[in-house]
Amino acid sequence: MTTSITLIQPDDWHIHLRDGQALQTTVPHAASSFNRVICMPNLVPPVKTTLDAIAYRERILTALANSTLSEERKASFDPRMVLYLTDHTSPKEIEQAKNSGVVQAVKLYPAGATTNSADGVTDILGRASVFEAMQKHGIPLLVHGEVTHADVDIFDREKRFLDEILSIIIKNFPKLRIVMEHITTGDAVDFCLAQGEHIGATITPQHLLFNRNHMLVGGVKPHFYCLPILKRADHQQRLLEAATSGNPKFFLGTDSAPHATHTKESACGCAGCYSAPHALPLYATAFESMNALDKLENFASRFGAKFYGLPVNTSTITLVKQEQTIVQSYDYLDNKSLTPLLAGQTLAWRVDE
Repeated sequence: MTTSITLIQPDDWHIHLRDGQALQTTVPHAASSFNRVICMPNLVPPVKTTLDAIAYRERILTALANSTLSEERKASFDPRMVLYLTDHTSPKEIEQAKNSGVVQAVKLYPAGATTNSADGVTDILGRASVFEAMQKHGIPLLVHGEVTHADVDIFDREKRFLDEILSIIIKNFPKLRIVMEHITTGDAVDFCLAQGEHIGATITPQHLLFNRNHMLVGGVKPHFYCLPILKRADHQQRLLEAATSGNPKFFLGTDSAPHATHTKESACGCAGCYSAPHALPLYATAFESMNALDKLENFASRFGAKFYGLPVNTSTITLVKQEQTIVQSYDYLDNKSLTPLLAGQTLAWRVDE
């Protein structure tokens, strides 16, 4: 029986750190396990320009410097920035992003698709000049793959996006590198597999471990509510198979998204699961369920770096088969709390500190 796993230090290719005082909580949690993190730009206001991205990165690094993490962890943490694609993003902005050295990608949120996406693109196929510039400069497009038409069932939004939007972008811009973020369906797995090496996908711990029954049976459980929403068990199984397949198209992206507890546990609860502090034990649990712990390092530490054309980390982190109980909550903002995914429950794995 495996009792410990030592991995190359992983990166998180999709995370929400938020801004302001929230960074005091989220940045140390992310930096405790991950080296590079792709920081989502859906702030208020969004990170729309290279100057916005540089300023946001400085705020993240200030929070890191003020944390109690070891100097080694502080030195290793590298937040990589993302621009929020809008109807007004210009090719010139893409060139500036490339030249900045800190902007790693551009994020496509269909308007209204998720938290703070009101400034998202309303005419996705009308962004041709921007996609051409991204293709020219080698900047990946990160897609929240859902349509937002009111008449489309929420469980069908991802499939419709693949058929109606993403397939056309790929056809029109055949050299544009694209990450299908937080995929949730077997349809997305099949779509990704059918594309060239320039198309990859991230998979979250919640979509590997849970399906919509976990969220709905026995009463609505708001801390399982995220977007894209959890799907049927057969889709969950396809994601597990993809993540543990050893195919480099699939890599780690937690989509860890903090919301104050009172905004999650409300009549109109926010979408997002907060997993950053214990993401690696969650992934280990999922991979162990497939008897595939030997595939975890590539998924967590190699494939994402390869896709982004970055060097693999040289530091390591060790997981031990030792039970831990997830804390009920963290301090968050002014006198508020942040409830993590699986709060109060026991995981079989923990990070060896």
